[in-house]
Amino acid sequence: MAPLLQVALGGAIGASARYLTSIALARLLGGGFPWGTLAVNFVGSFLMGVFIVVLAETSGHRFTLFLLTGVLGGFTTFSAFSLDAIALYERGQFGLAASYVLGTLVLALGGIAIGLAVARGVVA
Repeated sequence: MAPLLQVALGGAIGASARYLTSIALARLLGGGFPWGTLAVNFVGSFLMGVFIVVLAETSGHRFTLFLLTGVLGGFTTFSAFSLDAIALYERGQFGLAASYVLGTLVLALGGIAIGLAVARGVVA
């Protein structure tokens, strides 16, 4: 499959999953906080850690563009994260904005670290 088609197909899948996740979490937890963005950044980072190990250990590099650049690139939302953080700040919710930024960074970095550890334990 041509590289651009791999990225485009993966991106459509990832973006659709992000949209559905955001809707589901807003309905479940309320719309006052960007729970969907926070969740997809953690899950996307976790999966990035898992896929990097699995693809490297199984010589699956041919799936990198589809899975990492496409699916996870479409799924994770750091541009949306930035917009959400600024929106909270501009509404005068400084503490909530700071908590959101810190929480996102901790969960995203934690997600990739946990994903790497889990995948290394399973694959290795």
